[in-house]
Formats: sequence, structure tokens, C-alpha cells
Amino acid sequence: MGEKGLVVITGSNGRLGSVLAAGFLTEGYRVVGLDLPGNETKAWPLIEVDVSSAESIEAAFSEITMRFGVPNSVIHTVGMWGMSPFKETTLQAWNLMLNLNLTSSFLVFRQAILSMGEKGSLIGIVSRQGAVRGAGQQGAYSASKGGLVRLVEAIGAEYEGSDLHVHAIAPSTILFETGQKGGIQATQLLSYCLMLAGDEGRQSNGKILEAFGDG
Repeated sequence: MGEKGLVVITGSNGRLGSVLAAGFLTEGYRVVGLDLPGNETKAWPLIEVDVSSAESIEAAFSEITMRFGVPNSVIHTVGMWGMSPFKETTLQAWNLMLNLNLTSSFLVFRQAILSMGEKGSLIGIVSRQGAVRGAGQQGAYSASKGGLVRLVEAIGAEYEGSDLHVHAIAPSTILFETGQKGGIQATQLLSYCLMLAGDEGRQSNGKILEAFGDG
């Protein structure tokens, strides 16, 4: 165990994050989770972090490097979804959506690169609304995920030719129960993350992998 490298997963105790963390552990990776204070610790070390705070993220990565070494991969799963008619969307709701979905990605990826250097992999979670077309009554969400798509592409272009690779997965509805229809199973997203964190992810940069399933 541990021979495949160190993976940092934000939101590691959330529904998707916990699937990814458990899956990477099973595949022989070391896993460190980042999550909000007070969240239950599972089978991996947890470092408390506020992903809206640059200072908190910097401190978390410093602790990771000191205790566990330099990460090989960082997977950012933190985000939120919401909908409302565009004319009823408040500035507060707009800012919250952009902060959690886009600004947190900027902060996490920036600190990851500062910690890892030009080596390793970064993986973001976008959405069909961001990768293909915005959805009605989801203006803030669509804009935040669309911005994350462009951020991943821009970082990928900047580090093209280096040993740092950044990609994103664009799921439709994420499903967590076996037999559910109308989306993509979380276990399939795990398979895609394993692929992008491995050799295949090192063959390109700035890739947006569409993962719509039957949704």
C-alpha cells in the first residue's frame, strides 16, 4: 500500500469525496482528506480546512507536506448546486455559488502547484451545465462551472509540456445507489479519477472528460 503516491481529496467526507477517498485507498494510494471542521473522520487522515480561505488552504498544504510529504495528485470535489429564476437570484446567492465552485478551485489549485511544483496531477469536478450548455434557472451554477472549465483549460495550456497535468470531469447527475438511472454512478467517476491521476492523465493537459452516463 502507498506505492502509487499521495492523493489529497477536498471534501473527502462528502458523498463523492468519500467514494473517491475509499477507492484510491483500495487501489494502493495514500490518501489525505481536507474537509470542514467537525466532519467525521473516516479511514484516512483528515485535515480541517475552509476552502474559501487562502490562509486556511495554505496552512493545510503546509501540514500535509510536513506530515505526509509532497502530494502527487489533488482532487477538488468541494462545490454546491442550486437553482432559482434568474431575476430572483440575489447577489448573495450568486457570490456564494461562485465562491464555492470557482474561487475555491482557484485557491486549491494555486496552492497545490505552489506545494507540488510543476509535477503531478490536479483534477476538478465540473458539470454538464459548465462543459456543454447552461441550464435554465441555474444561472449562477452554470456560470461558476463554466468558469471552472476555462480555468482548467487555462492552467493546462500554461503547463503544457511540463510534468504537471490538470484535468476535469464533467458529470451529469451523480448517482450513489446501485441501479439508479438518469446520471452517472459515483463509482464510475472514481474510475475516471484513477485514470486521470495515472499514466493516461499524463498524456494530455486541460482535458474536460464528459461523464454523462444515461442522464
